[in-house]
Amino acid sequence: MRGDDPAIFGLLSIHVIINVEMDIAGVSLRDEDSYPNIPDIELPNQTEHLSRIAVDIGGSLIKVVYFSRESISTSKGGGLKFVKFETENIDESIDFIANLLTTSRQQKSVIKTTGGGSHKYHDVFEQKLKNVTIEKEDEMDCLIAGLNFLIAEIPYETFTYTKTNQMCFEERSNTRFPYMLVNIGSGVSILKVSAPNEFERISGTSLGGGTLWGLLSLLTGAKSYDEMLEMCKDGDNKNVDMLVGDIYGTDYNRIGLDATMIASSVGKAFKKNSRESVSLSDFRPEDISRSLLLMISNNIGQIAFLNAKAHNLNRIYFGGYFIRGHTITMSTLSVALDFWSSGTMKAFFLRHEGYLGALGAFLKSEEIN
Repeated sequence: MRGDDPAIFGLLSIHVIINVEMDIAGVSLRDEDSYPNIPDIELPNQTEHLSRIAVDIGGSLIKVVYFSRESISTSKGGGLKFVKFETENIDESIDFIANLLTTSRQQKSVIKTTGGGSHKYHDVFEQKLKNVTIEKEDEMDCLIAGLNFLIAEIPYETFTYTKTNQMCFEERSNTRFPYMLVNIGSGVSILKVSAPNEFERISGTSLGGGTLWGLLSLLTGAKSYDEMLEMCKDGDNKNVDMLVGDIYGTDYNRIGLDATMIASSVGKAFKKNSRESVSLSDFRPEDISRSLLLMISNNIGQIAFLNAKAHNLNRIYFGGYFIRGHTITMSTLSVALDFWSSGTMKAFFLRHEGYLGALGAFLKSEEIN
């Protein structure tokens, strides 16, 4: 079962055991100021080579985590590196992994795979990567394993986001069980984590990153998700969305609605009194991009609130490569959660948001030092 598969809404309880064969003494981020770029995780006291590679194959993206001596300046240690590919270019990712295996010259290498594609592309990996052990790991197990490791062990990994203070990083986060993970990939999975080794999938939705990517591909001609996000920065959603002020002419103070709030996403695309049909060319691609990003993000934020309220949770982590350090997305999710909860819930984000599953797969079946 895929963690971002919204078609499965039944409750799922799983116990997760994490063992990590890494010396995490002195662990740190290579460049704390690199965000939104993904920093290496430095392991300065890692004397033994970690001869495995982890691959999370999602519906849209492939995420790879591997160990390298090049990540650190001292000869003793090394670090974890993070790379992504588009799933439709899977051969490119396999070539990259093959090159890593050749360079490492390890006699026994293990590739840990997770995500829905770990089943779909298992035979492809086996055919193209010879003399390598390929082990599949459960996607949700890996998500939680990766997140718990980042929360507990990596300083300045998690942060909150507000328009006034921007990013506020936590020096070292306590896991503070229970908490909720909203993992936004092609679809969305929402998981309640009750203890280090226990979680359940409590909800999900099909309206996720894949929805935004698909709609913008059809409507704007953008060729990549990153291009779409860049377009959002220059867009003005009020040219596409119907706002509260468009309906009432001002704020609706009696029920707490500001004039700038969205009353109907893409509402201005419908003009029932117009004699001429509305054309796509009537709207700027940038404005359409901004409108749809806010639509998807607001919807996810409200669903997250409703689930957190139902399960009495106030600490919510947002993960998955939908976010990509994009300030508009983080602001929208944070504001939505703050608004609906009247300030009682907080949205937390992660530097390695898109690599939770791959990192969890990398950590599997080893021992921690």
